[in-house]
Amino acid sequence: MTNEDFKSLLKKAGLNKKEFAKVANISYNTVRNWDNIPSWTKPFINNYIKAKTLDSVKDVICTDKKADNE
Repeated sequence: MTNEDFKSLLKKAGLNKKEFAKVANISYNTVRNWDNIPSWTKPFINNYIKAKTLDSVKDVICTDKKADNE
């Protein structure tokens, strides 16, 4: 993955490099200094995006269910 691909994927995930480092539990300096983006980052970020989407769906369902019970 190129640096531009990495930045684009981070943008799609709504993350910057500092936030990504926190989510991935690695130091920001490590992420900042990458010349070659590790191969694990693409599936990691894609799964992060999917998890955020599923959390959003869950929130909608739970809100709808709560409203139905009132």
